[in-house]
Amino acid sequence: NTVMAAQMTDAHRRFLQVLMSNGITEGSEARKLHQHCCETDKVYYAHDKLDDFISTINSHLQPLFMQIRKGISEDDGRANYAVVNLAETEVTKMASDYTEMELELFRKTMDLIILSENGFASSTDILNLADQLKTKKMKKKEAEQVLKVFVEDKWLSEKNGEYTLHTRCIIEMEQYILSNYQDVARKCNICHSLAIQSQVCDSCGIGMHLPCVRKYFRGQTEPRCPKCNEFWSCDTP
Repeated sequence: NTVMAAQMTDAHRRFLQVLMSNGITEGSEARKLHQHCCETDKVYYAHDKLDDFISTINSHLQPLFMQIRKGISEDDGRANYAVVNLAETEVTKMASDYTEMELELFRKTMDLIILSENGFASSTDILNLADQLKTKKMKKKEAEQVLKVFVEDKWLSEKNGEYTLHTRCIIEMEQYILSNYQDVARKCNICHSLAIQSQVCDSCGIGMHLPCVRKYFRGQTEPRCPKCNEFWSCDTP
């Protein structure tokens, strides 16, 4: 006996529209938006019902192979929401927005980031790749422009000349990354979602997001690995 999905209302549709046009929405913004949509469209609102509200939308998105997914920012551990297309792999979805050459630069940048120790790639290393592209060599100036666009479009984020994957990219590409980088992509030992920026145990190799590390070791005088119990040798943030 299947439970009838709750009705989609104008509030749900409004919420979905804003989420889609934002690309990614921070948790506190999503909560405000939830309240705003319910009040605007005179739909019952309860502050602790955002997850139910979203699962109603998701049950209606299912036949379209889409889903609102929640992910965690690797910087501050806060929740974020993004609308994900389940029918296409994300790299094909990007293909409608970028040239083959730009996509190649993105894939190579992603390789650098995922294969790095700490989840970052320096602009120097990325720009050095630009003139080794198979499709067509890219000038440094051009590559810099393309990187800027990837940051604006929330596929990459940049801090002091170091690039990492934007939270939106991680939410949308988690499955793609886990299946294409099986040997190196790791899930966080604490929250079990994909960890790009992480600390890794010297002894057993598990990884943890920095916000998860902070939470886990809070108040411990001698931090030990949650898996192998060896001393945690990274500087805890």
